[in-house]
Amino acid sequence: MVQARWNGAVIADSEDTVVVEGNHYFPRDAVDPAVLSDSMTTSLCPWKGIAHYHHVAVGEQVNQDAAWYYPDPKDAAAAIKDRIAFWKGVEVG
Repeated sequence: MVQARWNGAVIADSEDTVVVEGNHYFPRDAVDPAVLSDSMTTSLCPWKGIAHYHHVAVGEQVNQDAAWYYPDPKDAAAAIKDRIAFWKGVEVG
């Protein structure tokens, strides 16, 4: 079981993560939707495509752009389509 934790809360929990470049990508339904809010941030990965971001909020604390996903990845990254990964202090393990 892999969990993502931030600010004292488990925000994602799954036995079905896909690991790419050391990051665990969780199925969207394994992530607590109450902690996510949309961000306007995007970034480009040459081989995965355009990443979109979510802010993560637990309690009164907000971690800006701490989650990302690829809604329409390039073929080489098809396994992570619409899965969510974390960074910026979110502990995954």
